[in-house]
Amino acid sequence: MEGMDRSMVSLTSFDAANNGSYVVSVDKGVDFANYFCTYGFLYHQKEMLSDRIRMDAYYNAIFQNKHHFTGKAVLDVGTGSGILAIWSAQAGARKVYAVEATKMADHAKALVQANNVEDIVEVIEGSMEEVDLPEKVDVIISEWMGYFLLRESMFDSVICARDRWLKSSGVMYPSHARMWVAPVRSGLGDQKMNDFESAMRDWYSFVNETETNYGVNMNVLTKAYHEEHEKYYLKTSLWSNLHPNQIVGTPAVIKEIDCLSATVDEIRSVASKFSLPITIDRTRISAFAGWFDVHFRGSMQEPAKTVVELSTEPDEDNPTHWGQQVFLVHHPLRVNRGDEVIVSFSMSRSKENHRLMDVDCAYELHLSSGKRLEPVAMKFFIE
Repeated sequence: MEGMDRSMVSLTSFDAANNGSYVVSVDKGVDFANYFCTYGFLYHQKEMLSDRIRMDAYYNAIFQNKHHFTGKAVLDVGTGSGILAIWSAQAGARKVYAVEATKMADHAKALVQANNVEDIVEVIEGSMEEVDLPEKVDVIISEWMGYFLLRESMFDSVICARDRWLKSSGVMYPSHARMWVAPVRSGLGDQKMNDFESAMRDWYSFVNETETNYGVNMNVLTKAYHEEHEKYYLKTSLWSNLHPNQIVGTPAVIKEIDCLSATVDEIRSVASKFSLPITIDRTRISAFAGWFDVHFRGSMQEPAKTVVELSTEPDEDNPTHWGQQVFLVHHPLRVNRGDEVIVSFSMSRSKENHRLMDVDCAYELHLSSGKRLEPVAMKFFIE
């Protein structure tokens, strides 16, 4: 690392097993422009602060488990507005280090002062990979979850913080996470297919008019235009708040994470083969939906007195700002109760942007009659 431009230092991970070195993989300035800058605006913070499911889960986890905070040192990774740091102080923390990579740190400092906890909460502007603390901490708290849990790759910074600054007896808030997939019915696929076909009709009209009016044949670009719009309309996962009755089969857990022991390599990609039994008669699968939940259990040595769960599953009355990620099936499957869908699912980070995800999904329908349909493979992008 000696002599390396610090603007090229990765924000992804701290490799404690390799002499504490950083992993270099992305230009810091580009990463800030693509990702961190979004969190520097109050409108974005307000969206998260208005999510009652999110807020209630963290509030209850902290104040119903004060024994984890009273008299303890706490590190808040990606503090944003500073609310988790403030709650930690109100729950009795001796010291709270609130680290924030953006200028939102200025707003956090103002909020800390306005709530009279400035003698406990120290807001530090900087990336977690580069910050130095004067002590190890008893608790790391962070709201690091992105769409379908791992989009944004912010958990890398939490792992870095854990490996550098958490005591061996320390706890993580949250402590565990799970990723879920379920078969769903939705009209979104038909809508997106119509949008795609409309875009292509518009292109063909444009090609004809350009040649007629200006004497230039643009048709050589048709394939590229088709691929570009196919990715946008048909292969990019959709954000949606689904209704529970859109789920047509039993959801499956495809990944479980222990935040105290997980490594960056473990979360860099997710691969799972699983079964989705159909539970509704005479319906169709028009998409697969993904969501997550996290739990606040403390640790084996310091268990939580009250275990709190934060779930982003489809819920008519309690939607979250995370919603669900929807992967459209453009040839919907007609299914009945007793049928089964066997899915091979893999998700890895985009080579172009490590904050985004590429998904490969192959599925095969096993009918209750014993017949098996031909497997289908799809590719998606979580952007």
